[in-house]
Amino acid sequence: MAEIKCVELCKNYQQGDAVIKALDHVTLEIRQGSFMCLSGPSGSGKTTLLNMIGGLDELDSGAISIDGERVDQLGKSALADLRLHHIGFVFQAYNLIPVLTARENVEFVMQVQGVPPGERKRKAMDILREVGLEGMEHRRPAELSGGQQQRVAVARAIVSQPKLVLADEPTANLDSHSAAHLMQLFCELNQAHGVTFLISTHDERVMRYAKRLIRMQDGKVIDDREQVPS
Repeated sequence: MAEIKCVELCKNYQQGDAVIKALDHVTLEIRQGSFMCLSGPSGSGKTTLLNMIGGLDELDSGAISIDGERVDQLGKSALADLRLHHIGFVFQAYNLIPVLTARENVEFVMQVQGVPPGERKRKAMDILREVGLEGMEHRRPAELSGGQQQRVAVARAIVSQPKLVLADEPTANLDSHSAAHLMQLFCELNQAHGVTFLISTHDERVMRYAKRLIRMQDGKVIDDREQVPS
């Protein structure tokens, strides 16, 4: 389970002579087992917030804790361990390893975790079947469409059932049917295993699945509401 607390998060980037406020005093509390979406225009701070929670970038100021542990104070080794064992990432750019097959990409994190070969192969095949890629396990990323690559990335992120999944535009390259299937899979993991989901999206179809919807603009939270998924 993952309970997240973000307090007064600030992150600025220099763009020429201008200072861009990517996060401007963002304070959030995300309960264990949440299924929530971050929405807002490009540059609103959604991806920056995901990266900060996942320990992929450093804050200028503020504090982030996951289950009471201050993520912003962890060293590189402890951060790597947190990401490896407890957080699943779904990146907009997929970040698949080109020389590995779909199955090997899904197995990669489990291999680093020390999962035995037979078990990780079984789990990888099961999750590829779940995301609709049965029969494509031997294809490398270049032999897959953009949508298929995204599904491999999703499978890799959730195969170990992490307690937190951070997903940046996970349906951006999927058709309506594939997007719906993916979101249903996310919902099942959330409901059956209590996995916390934090999803950045422009997709209204995705927002409808959220139990909580947060809208961001210019690095600030401008709306935060509970809703009934539809």
